[in-house]
Amino acid sequence: MDGAVAVTRLPLGETAEAALAEITRVSRSLGGDPALVLHGGGNTSIKTVGVDVTGEPVELVLVKGSGWDLGSIEPAGFAPLRRERLRRLLELDELGDGRMVNELRQASLDASAPAASIAALLHAHLPARVVLHSHADAIVALTDQPDGVRRAAEVLGDGVTVLPYVMPGFPLARAVASAPLDGVDALVLANHGLFTFADDPDEALRRHRELVDRASASFGAPAWGDPGTAAPRGGSPVELAGLRRDLSAAAGRPLIVRQSESSRGSAFARRADAAEATSRGTATPEHIIRTKRLPLLGRDVAGYADAYRGYVDAHRHRIPGDIEPIDPAPRVILDPELGLLTAGVSRTAADAVHDIALHTMDIVDAADGQDGYRSLDPALSFDIEYWELEQARLRSGSARRPLDGEVALVTGAASGIGRAAVAALLAQGASVVGVDLSESVRDAFDGPAWRGVVGDVADDAVLATALETAAREFGGLDILVVAAGIFPASEPLDAFADAVWERSLRVNTTAVARALRAAHPLLALAPRGGRVVLVSTKNVVAPGPGAAAYSASKTAAAQLARVAALEWAADGIRVNQVEPDAVFDTAIWTPELLAERAARYGLTVDEYRTRNLLGIEVTSALVAEAVLAFVSGLPATTGAHLSVDGGNDRVV
Repeated sequence: MDGAVAVTRLPLGETAEAALAEITRVSRSLGGDPALVLHGGGNTSIKTVGVDVTGEPVELVLVKGSGWDLGSIEPAGFAPLRRERLRRLLELDELGDGRMVNELRQASLDASAPAASIAALLHAHLPARVVLHSHADAIVALTDQPDGVRRAAEVLGDGVTVLPYVMPGFPLARAVASAPLDGVDALVLANHGLFTFADDPDEALRRHRELVDRASASFGAPAWGDPGTAAPRGGSPVELAGLRRDLSAAAGRPLIVRQSESSRGSAFARRADAAEATSRGTATPEHIIRTKRLPLLGRDVAGYADAYRGYVDAHRHRIPGDIEPIDPAPRVILDPELGLLTAGVSRTAADAVHDIALHTMDIVDAADGQDGYRSLDPALSFDIEYWELEQARLRSGSARRPLDGEVALVTGAASGIGRAAVAALLAQGASVVGVDLSESVRDAFDGPAWRGVVGDVADDAVLATALETAAREFGGLDILVVAAGIFPASEPLDAFADAVWERSLRVNTTAVARALRAAHPLLALAPRGGRVVLVSTKNVVAPGPGAAAYSASKTAAAQLARVAALEWAADGIRVNQVEPDAVFDTAIWTPELLAERAARYGLTVDEYRTRNLLGIEVTSALVAEAVLAFVSGLPATTGAHLSVDGGNDRVV
């Protein structure tokens, strides 16, 4: 969750607010170290006294909420739970996880607070004021061994209780409640991680780091999660797009696939013993939700999917009632030529899998350097993967955006219609590569789903770079939006300049032909079928005086799109056009050009802006909506032309 999101929460009273500031600060410090906490892992809490709506004091435990990242958590990311209620729950002999989640919600002093971590009961039980929990690589590597409990106790020393693996949720909370904690300020849960607790938050953090450092020293203090140097990425864009198509088919939805530059990942993928090294499960149970238990070695996605279904069939008896199947597509791929690849419904998800994969490699190697790596067996792994709470999440059908997992390439992406198209595509879940002559395209948008390429869209080398970026960063290409174009200054036909004519043809026609040619091999491998949208113009059917170069070059481009629609339908690629008119918030419309064109029609500038049947100003954002209509829906439509002009009496 983005910590910058404004969340309204109820005030808790002066004492509790001060405690909230303390736990927020120390949580960020803990969560800022990826060797301790990865992608939403870990949790923290602080005990305090708050004030309820009647003004009565109430003992609270402020627990990190689900969905918040410790590294960026805000005060609104903690759930204020009535501690006494949680203690009473721990007295029960049994409590299903679904019922427990409901009880935790009922125990909250603030109904608008996030759902508390599943470890909330454990936090409430531990005696100290502050509790910090991480899945530190070094701690996990100690316990992910045949005699991990004994080894961890021996290495970590006094003041630490080490418990064997217990499934997260109520069983784990009860196990901790039954453990002797006198003289103890730290708790290690095998295959899971470390808890430290103290009345002072900085002391809890100091102790946490001390124990992690001690564990790391037993392995020679490796650089946990270090990706190594950037390595050349093998394979061709077409190979990558083909692999993504197969992964998406197994998943039943488009996936983003990241090809890692990590030399560490590439070396691991080429190991002769890769099958043995990767066959022993995830470093912690929670990782299986993101990565599945095993990676795919090589590119036989269908074989992996069959094996995964066999794994489910062999263990489904462990879960009472029906189960919601999880798609059988791998999320981690290790291939000798392609290196390390990771898949997810977004680039953010693929990045999380990537980081987990690298850290897991280090944990495996570290444990193998001692007694040997051993994680949970397939049966216990299945219990986590098909856990009641995960099944509930699947059945709830988390909201999907129309273009989640898809990849777009947009030309002319730094301004005007191209920029608006990028914004619309990103908002609907797509990952986007944008091309533009302007250097500003590099940083035109923030976030992992954006890549900007600077260059001339008519240059084959620039197009190749853009498509290679789409393939290696996101896995392939689903959508091509051709928005780059120029509108030269008005010239009569009997006096036009050759240079203007030739430049118009190069940008408005030749660049389109080259983009179509270059993109076709990847579009043909798009999981849901490729889609092309040409940003054309009203001038194709209704040219204006003084615009010969523009009208002719854009008409030629429109013909290219029509031919592509004819030729590419057999490949499942749809090619459509939007035909805007008088879109004045674009780079081609300078104040001088706007004034000149208005004068040519005998209109003021304001009148010229709205010279359409509806009397409205057509904006780049409105054109982008039309682009979205073609790429996110209308599966039976190709070769179509959609006017976005407010209605034009020369076209209607």
